[in-house]
Amino acid sequence: MKKTLPILFLFLPLLAVQAKAIREDVNMTGEKARMSYAFGMTVGGDLQDAGLELDYAAFSEGLKNAMEQSPTRMDRDEALEIVQNAFEAAMLRQAVELQAKEEVFLAGNAERAEVSTTESGLQYEVVQEGNGPKPQAGDTVLVHYEGALTDGTVFDSSFQREKPEEIPLDMVIPGWSEGIQLMSTGSRYRLYIPSNLAYGERGAGQVIPPYSTLVFTVDLLDIVTAPEDEEE
Repeated sequence: MKKTLPILFLFLPLLAVQAKAIREDVNMTGEKARMSYAFGMTVGGDLQDAGLELDYAAFSEGLKNAMEQSPTRMDRDEALEIVQNAFEAAMLRQAVELQAKEEVFLAGNAERAEVSTTESGLQYEVVQEGNGPKPQAGDTVLVHYEGALTDGTVFDSSFQREKPEEIPLDMVIPGWSEGIQLMSTGSRYRLYIPSNLAYGERGAGQVIPPYSTLVFTVDLLDIVTAPEDEEE
């Protein structure tokens, strides 16, 4: 699982910031100190997000040696290899933890009486059943929806925008397309889409982490364009 290293971390030795040993009496009134602290916060945040723990004294020494171009304890190629291996190992640990967390959630959710599970692993809950026609794979549908993570974090909502969306079912993640096709027009379903039917091990930017089950509450308002309409 090879990932690109955080840009700030790779280019840190090239930044024009004087490296200093860690100390508690940093004067934050100067612009240079504020900038230096900001770089430290940003890089530290990247490292913390990656699940890495550092020896601060050794980190400071390496930073100081690189910035002042003084003798280092290893060459740059060896350092980059160590960093790459550390990130890959941390990402692998995180992936294992996230997969296990998702499996626990899906197993527990599947035991709820109101939740059904399809052959693909998609889980859904009928909140309100409609009596209109069901869409097909090539249809465009008019929907109101809210997408959230399993912890309740909302990442997208047409309800908040107060405007339903027209969405082609052949241009969305597989779990969403499958779930909408289960619905009759006029229905409201809650879809629990496993990561393998959504964004998988990569996630989606900073919004959806890897191995995330997505929870969509969807109102199917209308079928806008059916396949036979397109042929005509």
